[in-house]
Amino acid sequence: MPPTLASLVHHSALKLTVRAGEDRLDVPVRWAHVSELADPVPYMEGGELLLITALKLDAEDPDTMRRYVKRLADAGVVGLGFAVGVNYDEIPKALVDAAEEEGLPLLEVPRRTPFLAISKAVSAAIAADQYRAVTAGFAAQRELTRQTLNAGPEGLLGALATQVDGWAALYDASGAVVATAPEWAGRRATRLTADVERLRDRPAPASSVVGLPDHDDRVELHTLGTGRRPRAALAVGTAAALGTAERYAVHSAIALLTLTTERSRSLHAAEQRVGAAVLRMLLAGEPDHARAVAGDLYGGLLDAPFRMIVATTLTAADAGRDPLGGLAETLESAAARSGEAVLIVPEGERLVVLAADGGAAVAACAEYAAALETARTAPEQGGADDGGELVVGLSAPAGPIAAAAAYKQAEQALSVARRRGRVLVEHEQLAAGSVLPLLADDAVKAFADGLLRALHEHDATGRGDLVASLRAWLSRHGQWDAAAADLGVHRHTLRYRMRRVEEILGRSLDDPDVRMELWLALKATSTE
Repeated sequence: MPPTLASLVHHSALKLTVRAGEDRLDVPVRWAHVSELADPVPYMEGGELLLITALKLDAEDPDTMRRYVKRLADAGVVGLGFAVGVNYDEIPKALVDAAEEEGLPLLEVPRRTPFLAISKAVSAAIAADQYRAVTAGFAAQRELTRQTLNAGPEGLLGALATQVDGWAALYDASGAVVATAPEWAGRRATRLTADVERLRDRPAPASSVVGLPDHDDRVELHTLGTGRRPRAALAVGTAAALGTAERYAVHSAIALLTLTTERSRSLHAAEQRVGAAVLRMLLAGEPDHARAVAGDLYGGLLDAPFRMIVATTLTAADAGRDPLGGLAETLESAAARSGEAVLIVPEGERLVVLAADGGAAVAACAEYAAALETARTAPEQGGADDGGELVVGLSAPAGPIAAAAAYKQAEQALSVARRRGRVLVEHEQLAAGSVLPLLADDAVKAFADGLLRALHEHDATGRGDLVASLRAWLSRHGQWDAAAADLGVHRHTLRYRMRRVEEILGRSLDDPDVRMELWLALKATSTE
C-alpha cells in the first residue's frame, strides 16, 4: 500500500512527533512538498504532506493560522510538517490550535531531520508500493494465463474474481450472461444486461462504470474484441475502486479474453466455410457427403428434423447497423446457451440458417422478429427496425433428403413476407391458411381487373348483370337450376348470359382453367 502519515511517524530515522490530528494518520501520502509561501494552495494537487519552517508566516497569530490551515485542508493537503529549531523553537500554539480545530494532522520535525530525508522516505515508499503492484500484476497475469489455458474463460473469471476480491461476469455479443465467478454473482450480472447493450452501441473499445441498485458494488464494464462490433463484454464488480495491482489484473483479463475471442472468431470463420460446403451438398441432394464433411461439427443437426431460415433486408442498412449480423449473433447465442448445433451461412445479401426444429435458435428467431415487428408498428415509442427492414422466411420441418425443398419453402415464405410487409413468415402458415390473402397482391388485382373489365363495362350499360351471374354460376359449380334460383331468374336467361360472357371474353367456360381464372379474379376484386 502507499505510504501514510502513520508509516512516516513510525519511521525510526525520521523521529517525527504528532502534535495534532492523531486520528487521521492513516491517510495516504501522494508526495512530500516544501513551500514557505504564505499561500501555497495554487501549487497543490491534493494528497501532499506540506513541509514548512514558517519563514514567511506569522505562526503565532491565531486568525492567520486558522485561515492558513483551513485553505490547506480544503485543498486536500493531508498533513503539515513543521520544523522546529529553525525559526521557532517549538510549534506555536496558534498553529497547533488551528490544526486541532480543522482536524489536519500536524507533525513536529526535529532540527536534525532534514526535509530531504522525509521526501526521500515518501519517494522510496511510493516506489516500493509501485514495485509491489507491478510484481503482483505480473503474478496475476501469470495466474490468469494459466487458468485460461487450463480451464478456459470460466477459469480466468474465477482467478480474476479472486485477484480483485469481488466478482466477474462474461457476456456474449447479444448481452446474455455466459459465465460468472463466483456462481452467486449470476443474479447481479443479469441485472446489467441493459448496460452491456448500451455499451455495445459505442465505438470499440468501450468501457463504463455503473452501480447496482440495492448493492454497494462498483462495476466496471469493458467490451471485448478488435472489430467494429464487440464480440463480448466483461463485468468486474468490487466494493471499492480498483488499486494498481487489481487494475493490472483486469487489463490482463481483457487482453486474454480478447485473444480468446479473436481466436474463436477465426475458428468461427472456418466453421462458416465448412457450413457453406455442407449447405451446398444438401441442396445438391448429397446428404451422405454433407454428413461426411460436417463430421461432429454439424452432424447432430443433420440427424434430426431441422428448419431452414432465409433472411435478407429490403433496403441497405444504415451505417453502424448490421441487421443480418444481429440476427446471426442472436441465433448463435441462443444455440450456444442451449448446447445445440446451428449452421449459419452468409450468402451475399442474405443469410441462410439450418436450426433444429423446436430448438432454441428457431425460438430466438421468432422472438427477434416479433421484437422488430413491434418496433416497426410503434415508432412513437422509439422503436425502429434494425437498420434495413429485415425480412425472414422459415420452412417447415425437414430432413437432409428434403433440404432443397425446405430451402424453396423458406424462399417462398420470404417472398410472402416481403409482399405483406412482415418481418417473418412461416411456410406452414401459408399451407395451413387460405390462398385468398395472396390475392391481395397488386399484380393479381391488376390481372383480375383486366380480365373482368369488359364484363363490368357491359353491365354498366344496364343490359344485364353478367358479373353477378358468372359469380353465381361458378359458385354453384355450373349447376343451372341452383344458380338461376340464387339469382331469381329463369335458367334459360342464365344460359343466355353465360353465352354472352363467353362471347365478350372470347373464352370457353367449358375449360376448367378458364373457370379457375375467372373465379380467382372475382375473389381478388371482391377483397378490395
